[in-house]
Order: sequence, then C-alpha cells, then structure tokens
Amino acid sequence: MATLFVTGGAGFIGSAVVRYLMENTGWRVINIDKLTYAANLSALGGALTNERHHLASIDICDQAALNELFAQYQPDAVMHLAAESHVDRSISGPADFIETNIVGTYTLLEASRHYWQTLASSKRGRFRFHHISTDEVYGDLAPNDPAFTETTPYAPSSPYSASKASSDHLVRAWHRTYGLPTLITNCSNNYGPWQHQEKLIPLMINRALAGESLPIYGDGQQRRDWLYVDDHARALHQVLTQGRIGNTYNIGGNNEHSNIDVVHEICRLLDEIAPRAGGSYSEQISYVTDRPGHDQRYAIDNSKITHELGWKPSESFSSGLHKTVVWALGMDKHSPFKEATADADNDMTTHREGQL
Repeated sequence: MATLFVTGGAGFIGSAVVRYLMENTGWRVINIDKLTYAANLSALGGALTNERHHLASIDICDQAALNELFAQYQPDAVMHLAAESHVDRSISGPADFIETNIVGTYTLLEASRHYWQTLASSKRGRFRFHHISTDEVYGDLAPNDPAFTETTPYAPSSPYSASKASSDHLVRAWHRTYGLPTLITNCSNNYGPWQHQEKLIPLMINRALAGESLPIYGDGQQRRDWLYVDDHARALHQVLTQGRIGNTYNIGGNNEHSNIDVVHEICRLLDEIAPRAGGSYSEQISYVTDRPGHDQRYAIDNSKITHELGWKPSESFSSGLHKTVVWALGMDKHSPFKEATADADNDMTTHREGQL
C-alpha cells in the first residue's frame, strides 16, 4: 500500500484531493494540516473515519515535526497544497504568506530531500514531490493575449502570487541542484462545495441569501478561468502518477468568465432554485472601489496535460456552478451547509475573489 503525504489536506482543494484518493485508490494518506481558519475537517467526510487516513496537525515550518513524520510513515510521495491563498489578506498582512508559502515550502523540500536521499534505490526512484501552485504567478493578460502556457514568464502582482512564484522557483531549484524528483502544477480559480466563505462564489451565495449587498470590485470585468474542484483533484492524481519528472502542467477548466457575469449567473440560479419575494437577487449587486494591483485577466492553456496525460475537465461552468449552488442551499444530502458556513466571517463588506 503506497503512502502519500498531503499538506493542507483539510483545506478546500486539499480535502477534495483526500476525498478523491480515499474513493479511488488504496493509498494511505497522511494529512498534514496546521488547521488554520481555512481548514474544515467536515469537508473530509468519510476520510475522517477511514483507517487509511491519518491527520497530523503540524506546521510545515516545523522541521523537527516533519522529520518525525517522514521517519514514522516512510511516504512514497508528497503532494504539497498547504498555503496561505487569499489575495486581500496578503495585501493587508503579507508576513503569513512569506512564512507559510516560502519558508514552509523550503522546510518541506529540505525534509523531503533528506528523507529521499536515505531511501533504497528502488523506492528512491518511485518518490515524487508534487507542488501545487496557481496561475497567478504569471501575472495578468490583456484581453486579446494568448492564454498562459507552462513557459509563460513569471510576473506576479500581489504578495500572495509573489510568494507562490517564490515557492515554484524553490521547487525547480531543488530538482535541478539536488535531483529531487519534482512536479509542479499551476491551476486556475477553483470553485465547488466546501470552499471557504471569503472566496467569490460562496461569499456571493451567502450574501445573496442573507439579503445583503453583492459588492463587486471596480467594473467587474476582471476575467478568470474557473475550474471545478473535483476536476482539479482528478488532474492532480494523474499528474502525480503519470507526469514527467521536472515538468510543469497547467490545469484549467476552459471556462473564462468575467466576475460580474459569474455573479449574475449565481443570481440567476438562485432566482430559479430559491426565488425570493420582491424581485431578483441581482438587484443586490453593488460596485466598490477596486483593490490595489488587481489583475485583469487570467486564462489557462491546458493543452499539455490534455495531450500528455489525457485529462480534461468533466464539468462545464454551468454544471459545476449548479452543483455548487444546490450544495450551498443544503439541497444535496451530502452537504451540511450550516456546518460548512459556521466559521464564515460575518463582517466582510468587500468582494473577495476565489483563489487557490
């Protein structure tokens, strides 16, 4: 039975990865998560009681604790998802992003390298370090620019994206300098059930249902590619098991939409599924001052992962958003919505975009 370390496995994307692995592999998963505000153990579902899942509540900046885990569990691979990921929070408090995303990645790389170097040749050849990153490291695009590819130069705009770009560079350096067998993936905006309430889609659903304003940064024309989280989890598994060592793979949903169009679609679905008296939810839309350094457009060219590994998204934006809204309304029997939203910030008054 293979053993896999998943860092950040109680977060939004990490929990989706853990659920996927529990349901589709026989692997043992060691879930390494500091359990910050963004973690939600409920999102792990049945994994919490699965004997193949073990939760280790430690900080990835704790070298000694990591070394103990490597010695105890002898993993065959590491999937590194742990990160501070919210752009607005990175603008108001960048220190946590430097610590977790840069120092934490360095610490994990060093623990992985020292462990990997002790392995017998057969197991050493199978080991993988898979670093999960974001398309924001590439900066932004003009309206008619071609989509990001794996060779697009880095041009991060925010403290968040700069910290993720730094972590990407560290992973590449550890591969080239030390030979550590690494893989990197850069994804577009994720969405789906269990996403933290500071992100665009769940925030707008919550505020709409509460009868509150739906604040949009600037003119709302910022464009993003949207990737359903379960499609992303499946892609990450394929990259880990089939990807070429030292390579980067971009993962996108082929769903590029402006922020204002996303919010209008959320309102349309709510009007259809949970209509309110007195008019459309879209009447709650308002516009607020844009945030500093706001990227205008992200778009992913995912042809490499499609051609090399045969992956493509299963969900269209329409189908994925419908599933997300149904889940948020508590109409999906597997979705305890009240529990999922219990820790949401109640005083958020500005639009928060969905990031990694």
